[in-house]
Amino acid sequence: MDMQLPDGIQVLERGWLSSNHIVFHDPELPTVVDTGYGSERAQTLALIQAALQGQPLQRIINTHLHSDHAGGNAVLKAHYPACQIIIPPGLQDAVTVWDEARLSYTATGQHCERFLHDAVLTVPGTLRLGAHDWQVLPAAGHDHDMVMLWCEALGILISADALWEKGFGIIFSELVGEPGFGRQQATLALIAQLSPKLVIPGHGAPFTEVDAALQTANSRIQWLMDDPKRNADNAIKALLAFKLMAHQRLSLADITQLIQQSQIFNTVMKAHYPDDPARLGEVFAQQLVKVGAALRDGDDLVLKS
Repeated sequence: MDMQLPDGIQVLERGWLSSNHIVFHDPELPTVVDTGYGSERAQTLALIQAALQGQPLQRIINTHLHSDHAGGNAVLKAHYPACQIIIPPGLQDAVTVWDEARLSYTATGQHCERFLHDAVLTVPGTLRLGAHDWQVLPAAGHDHDMVMLWCEALGILISADALWEKGFGIIFSELVGEPGFGRQQATLALIAQLSPKLVIPGHGAPFTEVDAALQTANSRIQWLMDDPKRNADNAIKALLAFKLMAHQRLSLADITQLIQQSQIFNTVMKAHYPDDPARLGEVFAQQLVKVGAALRDGDDLVLKS
């Protein structure tokens, strides 16, 4: 990364289990954008405490509510009771009643500790983060309720999972028969129009080679559109890999159960995969081993260190 982050903005880069945390050091309103996955909440709290150096966190902003971006909300709120949690519009009712199906946690077999939100972002709207105004922009595709944060004065875009240096998040809506590829293309077009100097993604290091990243992402979305089964393949492998990272070891029975309970195993998915869930689990277990993401130990998959 050639461009340095301005004073007052700190990126705490995590792995693929937890999203990055973007900390805004503000003497009056210290803020973090996105809070990682629940099983890593102790590390999330420790990282935020170290970053703030004794200053209390006052605000959490979620770009979207997937478990790897909102899983630390509850622990941070418990430690900083005055902290406000602000979420994107669209699923605020589901958060209020804690509907884990609508929030995607049931379908993905992932856990997110319950939290209550204090406010909802306005999209499009403007948000003061640190010393600058940031635009809150829609970022449909990976998650149709997701937002990006754009600071024109700094030329910095917080892209969440709309754009990574080498791709973007799974297009989940296509797995349930709803349009998503075109909406992802529109989000990429919006990013190109903004022409950011620096992108802070939801996963991976901040990057300045934005044109190259957009070219990669546009090529990938076209590749997925050419054969939607590729998106389904990616989704199942990613969900299994995520579960494996969270638990370190999965049995074939665990994998079969995840596929059975998951809402992604529906009519759309069955058209791609006529095999029963047990057979499908075995196929994808073999694929994770083949790509080097896991090792086989009898009927178990073990995370490759």
